[in-house]
Order: sequence, then structure tokens, then C-alpha cells
Amino acid sequence: MPQPEIQEDEEGVVLVAKIVPGSSKTALAGLLDRMVKVKVAAPPEKGKANECLIAFLAKQLGVRKNAVRIIAGQTNPVKHVRIDGISAQSCREKLHLG
Repeated sequence: MPQPEIQEDEEGVVLVAKIVPGSSKTALAGLLDRMVKVKVAAPPEKGKANECLIAFLAKQLGVRKNAVRIIAGQTNPVKHVRIDGISAQSCREKLHLG
């Protein structure tokens, strides 16, 4: 199984996520070309889908919401998400990605 693209440094990790806004529920949907695919229930308007993604990842990874931020792709379905205070291995385990 291919591994998700997760880069680790001394602060935490950066992962690449592909979001599908307007889904019936917010949930992980596996991998798509090494990106973590996340379905979000919020619509893609006024940052609602981004907020939903941040809250979902924070809950799944057991970190504070302010430890999760989108560093690239604010208006794009492909997002680079910075998560402080977690290792790449822990991120994979908590997201059940290998």
C-alpha cells in the first residue's frame, strides 16, 4: 500500500490532503495519489470546509485546533496542512494509514 505524503521536522508534520466538500459526513476516505483524502460535510464557501478539515484532523490526531493550520491551498481542494506536536509515524497510526 502506498504511504501518504507526510513530511516531518522538529516542530511536527506537513501532510497533503485532498478534500471533498459538501459530503454527507466528515470522514477519512483513504489515499488518492499519496494524498490523504478527507470528505468534509461543510460546503466550500467562506472557509467553512477548511474549518471543518482543521477540526476533524485535530480531533483524529488528538491535538489542539490551533496546532493545525493550512499553509497552502486555502481555496484549492488540495491542501498542505501543518500539524504541530506530532510525529509522522503517530500521524499515520492515528489516521489508520499504515
